[in-house]
Amino acid sequence: MRLIKAHAYGNDFLLLAEEEARGVTDRPALARRLCARHRGAGADGLITFTLDGRMDLLNADGSYSEVSGNGLRCLAAWLARGQGLKAGAGVDVATDAGVKHLALLSIDGARYTFRAAMGQPEDLRPRTIDVDGTAVEAITLRVGNPQCIVLGPAEHLTHERLHAVASKLAVHPTFPGGSNVELATVEAPDRVRILIWERGVGPTEASGTGACASAVAAMAYGGASRDVRVISPGGTQRVEWTAEGVFLTGWAELVFEGRWIEP
Repeated sequence: MRLIKAHAYGNDFLLLAEEEARGVTDRPALARRLCARHRGAGADGLITFTLDGRMDLLNADGSYSEVSGNGLRCLAAWLARGQGLKAGAGVDVATDAGVKHLALLSIDGARYTFRAAMGQPEDLRPRTIDVDGTAVEAITLRVGNPQCIVLGPAEHLTHERLHAVASKLAVHPTFPGGSNVELATVEAPDRVRILIWERGVGPTEASGTGACASAVAAMAYGGASRDVRVISPGGTQRVEWTAEGVFLTGWAELVFEGRWIEP
């Protein structure tokens, strides 16, 4: 199998063309094997794709995901490279959360920067969720996939809290299909900092949809402006929320192309 690896701020994906995956009957098992950090190629998810821009995403544990903001850019970078696109061009990617348009802003070697139209957030609302007998105030919404944001002061952004609270929210009965979870704090009107627990993966260095969801939650309930930088352990992305929807700006970098040797 011919594999391509790419990442966006450390959130990494394996890209596999549909023609290469033809005949694979158990794709979740394939995703688990390929994404394994020490016994596979290593990634947060496996994206199968067609050259006309259709993508399907499985998380590292083989579970289904509707869309990934960073995965979108990784695939768009590969398609742009293959088509010889230049800055100013656009790439459309069809997902289970709809067709997403990505405007190619710049190319620097293997790094491609895009502004992606992610659509309008849905089902945005505050909720109180019981986690092991403790009431956790959260904001839930969909940005193509389910998101749960816990807004709070800077001191609550700890890896201990990520593992103690966010990991349990990701599989909470409130979310039958699971949820991506972000701990977030508003550092300034134009700056939001997050830690991420990705559904089906665990802690990740970055998340495109998580950045979008955290920004929207901070804008709606945390006093943030409608144009913010969202800082995660892997780096900073820009999120705008306009009348036309949510826009995510950031880069993706192509890492390698190789062949998976089937045991």
